Amino acid sequence: MTETLQQALAGFDAANALDPHHEVDEHGQMHPKELLYARRMTDELERFIDAPSEHLQLAARAQHIERWTSARTDYPEGRTGYKQWRAELGLYHAKRAGEIMAAVGYSEDDIKRVQYLVQKRQLKRDPETQALEDVICLVFLRHYIDEFAAKHEEDKIIDIIQKTWKKMSENGHAAALKIPFSEKTAKILKKSLNF
Repeated sequence: MTETLQQALAGFDAANALDPHHEVDEHGQMHPKELLYARRMTDELERFIDAPSEHLQLAARAQHIERWTSARTDYPEGRTGYKQWRAELGLYHAKRAGEIMAAVGYSEDDIKRVQYLVQKRQLKRDPETQALEDVICLVFLRHYIDEFAAKHEEDKIIDIIQKTWKKMSENGHAAALKIPFSEKTAKILKKSLNF
């Protein structure tokens, strides 16, 4: 890992450490929510790809940078409001990642590439954008699906799993099927995917 990469990741982590919301990890330890998410993204990326590029490592760690600064409730309810929120969040995450990268000496080309990935441009066409999407989906399935399932009806869970699956590559599917799901989630997963 280059010194510049270490400095940028530390900058992302410092920003996410300010998250006022906290979450308990699988070991019972409390963390700022987006800092925990960012580290899970890095762990999942390393699990999924043997030697991810520096750009992909940066994009994975910055995916939700300072996400708490824009609440979903600040936007209209429904699909249109959701899409607007997500689009503006993507631009914000890309901007903040770029600012932190510039501060530690990354070139404009490197910054633009990471911003491109953070905004998930050319999904299904750009291999690194697709890899990032796979990692996002894998983190959701490994760490957040049980919490989601506890709050929603089965039909909603099935719909989300099916939508998540469609975003993923075949390699992503293969990695997802190795996740040690809870018995309840494994049953819903089979039902969702007609296994």
